[in-house]
Amino acid sequence: MLIGEVSRRSGVSIRMLRHYDALGLVVPTGRTTGGYREYSAADIRRLFHVECLRTLGLSLTDAKRALDEPGFTPATLVAELIGHTRARIRAEEELLTRLLQVDASAPADWSDVLQVVSLLHALESDSGGHRQRAVLTQDESAPLPVGALVEALLAEDDPNVAGALQWALVRTDGHGLPGLESGLASPDVEVRRRAVTAIAAVPGADASRLLRRALDDPDTTIRGRAALALGSRGNADALPVLVDLVAEGRRDVEAAETLGTLAGGPAAAGEIVAALEHRLSDADSAARLRLAQALAEIPGRAALDLLTRLAQDGDRTVALTAAAILHARDDEH
Repeated sequence: MLIGEVSRRSGVSIRMLRHYDALGLVVPTGRTTGGYREYSAADIRRLFHVECLRTLGLSLTDAKRALDEPGFTPATLVAELIGHTRARIRAEEELLTRLLQVDASAPADWSDVLQVVSLLHALESDSGGHRQRAVLTQDESAPLPVGALVEALLAEDDPNVAGALQWALVRTDGHGLPGLESGLASPDVEVRRRAVTAIAAVPGADASRLLRRALDDPDTTIRGRAALALGSRGNADALPVLVDLVAEGRRDVEAAETLGTLAGGPAAAGEIVAALEHRLSDADSAARLRLAQALAEIPGRAALDLLTRLAQDGDRTVALTAAAILHARDDEH
């Protein structure tokens, strides 16, 4: 069979067949009287064997050794090919991820693409300062790769960089919330803590919905961060956790101030006072003192009545604290 027909039947170009011949990989058995290459059935079988080995990723040199050297065993080479292939797949997946991130930022022109790619590279830097500067120096009119920012934030352990990333996500008008919501479901408590902190910086009803969900988190830090953020927004769902923060001495001053923010009307103030009084009934001395101090932030008749009763409390420290708050209120009026 002449070289042209071999090429048509095998799909291997004439140029490649000549290259195989020059390498001694597939050498035609004969020549015609005119000097043309003539392939035997055995030559064709060898050609198909070569093409089969090439589909596994073997180089032409390795394919020749596999066919010609009896001692050339496949185990080591195949293992190496598996390793190289996995590395290539990882590289391709990384490239695909980056392309998707660029696409998600909806670039209007190549200048936008270059800014996004530059930011993505910077977020991979080992230098926290470099990562922070890259985020903070972004042009405010430039598109942002929201998914990449969320991913970077949830993995960021440098508080300064995390703060910069939170600021950037606030600029995205809530588009980062779906990714942050996924962070709330992470089994890693640190990831959930970063997620709730970032959500707390985002205004709006969707962020508040996620913060209410975080009130049920098993981690006390996450519950506290969610409650402080919700309370500052005037959301009464935060009340039980805020009272817990005061009683347990965890960010108790902030929690007391947030309870004061919640106490916007007589009904709200009454509910808060009732919650504080209920917790007073079974709290230890230190917790009772903090709960009494929190009443200083609550306006209205209900708080005054409870303070008056606490001024006669058997715990002298609690009684003196309540009396001092009452005296301060008298001075205000």
